[in-house]
Amino acid sequence: MAEIVARGVRFHVQHLDLSLGGNHPDRPLVVFLHGLVMDNLSSWYFTVANPVARIADVLLYDLRGHGKSERVPTGYTLADMVADLHALLEATAGDRPVHLVGNSFGGLLALAYTREHPGRVASLALVDAHLGGAGFGEQMASTLSLEGEERDRKIAETFKDWLGRNSDRKRNRLADAASQLVKTTSLLADMRATPAIRPEDLSGIDIPVLAIYGERSELRAQGEAALDGLPLCAIAIVDGCTHSVLWEATEKVRRLIVEFLEGVLSNEEESP
Repeated sequence: MAEIVARGVRFHVQHLDLSLGGNHPDRPLVVFLHGLVMDNLSSWYFTVANPVARIADVLLYDLRGHGKSERVPTGYTLADMVADLHALLEATAGDRPVHLVGNSFGGLLALAYTREHPGRVASLALVDAHLGGAGFGEQMASTLSLEGEERDRKIAETFKDWLGRNSDRKRNRLADAASQLVKTTSLLADMRATPAIRPEDLSGIDIPVLAIYGERSELRAQGEAALDGLPLCAIAIVDGCTHSVLWEATEKVRRLIVEFLEGVLSNEEESP
């Protein structure tokens, strides 16, 4: 396990590069960003990250308070998460442009980071990304406030299609971690304080974007409306899937992301 201290927080970080066997500063860098509370870097590690590591250097990390990263008491606003990502990239990526892949809240983080550091990001792959519309913070806080059987049912529903977590022991571990994060940190208050991102705030994003949504996801309509106007955005709808499309259709999501990145990286190589 690798650890990096950034902004005073100890982060759990994993580097993958299956083609060359290490972190190589001249190779393209793809950074995977996971969702909030009931997630960590393993969701990407066991689905998409390893195939991508055959064509690029890959960086995965647990968001502050998640997985094996330090659970600090404060600093869980979207702005804090953007600053965390930037500090980690400053420590690991050198001057390389990065390709961001984000699921759920990780997609919102990828978009917010691109707005803040537009010259740093070469492409975006978003999987059922939250877009932080009006009421986003309160909605997220309400979901994260679930307790007891209601909380456990939500976790079981969210991860029911990912066989690696489809056991009572792993569900209980997720539930316990989620409960500790919600009860012992400022996460809920910070989510409520996070301002909405308006569609016009995304208008300056002119890099290649792949946006994947589940056909039955509650985020699909907002995502399509906000992202369809981006000049280089392709939207893929996965039939029959919900917000949990990463687990419900892992093979298809993996194929879409790998093909997207192969195309982007190939174009980079051909550019003078």
